Parts: sequence; structure tokens; C-alpha cells
Amino acid sequence: MKRKNRNIDRREFLVSAAAAGALMGVPAPLQAAKAGSLRVGSLKFGSLGWLLETVVAEGLDKAQGFDLELIDMATTGAAKIGLLSGSADVIVSDWPWAMRQRSEGEAVRFAPYSSALGAVMVAGDSPIKNVGDLADKRLGIAGSKLDKSWLLLRAYAQQETGSDIAKSVAPTFGAAPLISEQIRQGRVDAALNFWTFSARLKGMGYREVISMADVLKSMGIAPVPSLVGFIWDEKKTAGKSAEVAKFHAAIRAGNEVLAKSDAAWERIRQRMRVRSDAEFEALKAYYRSGIPNGWSPEHTASAEKLFGLLVKLGERTLAGGKTKFDPALFHGA
Repeated sequence: MKRKNRNIDRREFLVSAAAAGALMGVPAPLQAAKAGSLRVGSLKFGSLGWLLETVVAEGLDKAQGFDLELIDMATTGAAKIGLLSGSADVIVSDWPWAMRQRSEGEAVRFAPYSSALGAVMVAGDSPIKNVGDLADKRLGIAGSKLDKSWLLLRAYAQQETGSDIAKSVAPTFGAAPLISEQIRQGRVDAALNFWTFSARLKGMGYREVISMADVLKSMGIAPVPSLVGFIWDEKKTAGKSAEVAKFHAAIRAGNEVLAKSDAAWERIRQRMRVRSDAEFEALKAYYRSGIPNGWSPEHTASAEKLFGLLVKLGERTLAGGKTKFDPALFHGA
């Protein structure tokens, strides 16, 4: 594996696009990858790095006959820019975003990375037992008021209690690390956060009120489809179809290692930046529970149902009717 310390941000993309696009009308990749390699954009401290480090440490890329080239991305937005500009061959993001890109003419495909989802977390001794108990409480929400999880939690609460919790709770919106810090400091009574942050809180003694997986199941969306996965553009990787296939095989093998080997987790422990054994074990358990077992036609049907629900709820990237559900997005269905 070769690591490129290339923190691609929007400004860099626009500068490169202006230089190349002024002449050709399209942004050019910052650097083409050599034959036999695949460039994967990854957040430096994200859970994807745990898997990629395992793939490399176990020699699973070499065993498949390709070189894994890791490109450090500063943010999820930078990763998306990297994919669209051709500076990365593969990134991890959510399939609703990919569906929108496909509707706009990009030849993107999606394969599941993790089915782990976030949860509503509270302190271990909190009186909050269910979503109805959130009334008149302070709720921290990772993201904005149009975040997918928040929209789905509101729909679930409406189904369970007959009321919109957006009118009964005091919401605080912010970045995931900020929301975790808010609940740790007692500034909010509950936190709706992504799975890695929920796992860390669980390791600190916090309790899960309801997971987003259970929210989806209660709304008739089962099997619960992975929301986050590997995304690549078939046109931009047209000469690398073999490498893409080998990459997926290496990823499956890497997940098999992480599913069974505690020693493999000890190897990446420092990268995980855990504060205690309990936090380490919680992250390990959450990750293992989210390892996907392929993508079936039933997952596609669930994704289409979820897509329709998100559109109905006004999810910002899908609203307006311009994004159409296309089953061809999903690799292996």
C-alpha cells in the first residue's frame, strides 16, 4: 500500500478544475493511478482505515494481485469531490448521495461497507426509556435539521406517540464530536449520533434508547439496507474493472479477519484512539455487527422503500423529484 498525504479540499478541487477545465471543460484528476493499483479515499481517523490497515497488514491486496493506494481525505465532502474529479477511484459514502449522482449522469455504483447505524444514547442512569420520554428534554443531533437520522426518528416518534418530537424537544444540532461532548458534559439529555460515536459512549457507560436499525424495522423496512458503502464510477475506472473486483474480494477477506481475530483488533487499537478497554470492546462489537453479508434483491427493495420515505420526509439531497431510484446503482443485487 502507498499512502498519499493528499488532503483534498473544495478549494484545491476548484483550482485544479479551473486550470484543466478552462481548456477541456471538465476537471482533471490530480494524478492518475498506475496500472494494477486502486486509489481509495479514506478519512484518516474513520473506521474505514481500520479495515484498510487490516487488508494491508494481512497482505490481502497483494494476494488478490493489486496495490492498494490510500489517499487521506480531510472530510467526507473532500472524498466526494475526489471521486467526482477522478482523484480517487473508490470512496465510502451513503447511497442516497450516490443515487443523486447517478440521476445526474454519473456512472456510479454502490457496494455495502457497513450496516451499522447510529442510535439515541443517554446516560446509564437516565430516566429516558423510550422515544416518548424525550419530550421536554434536550436532544443533541449529529448533523442538521434535515439529517436523515433525525428525519427518520421524527417519523418513528410520530408513529409511536402520534406527535412530532421536533415540537416537544429542545434540539441542538452540530458535528458528531461536538454532540458527543455535549452529552458527556450534561448539556443535553440524549444524543442521536453515528455508530462510532454511539459505540464510544456505550463504552463509557451510556445506554442505547433505540437504534436507527430498530427505527427502520419498526417502519417496515427490513432487511435493513446498509446506508454506507463503497462508491466508484464505472466510466472513470473503465480500465480498472479487474482491480475493482479484486478490491471487493480483499475487503471481504479483511472483514472475515476482523470478524474472527481479536489479534487483528489489537493491531489497530492505537489507530482507533480508544480511552478504555470498554470503549475498545464496544467499537469492536458495533463494527462486527455491521459487517454486511452481500446485497440481495430484498435489500434493494428495502432501499427503494427507504428512498420513498426519505423523499416524503423532505431529505434535502432527494427532494424536488430530480433524483430517481435506480436499482442498477447496487452492485451484486
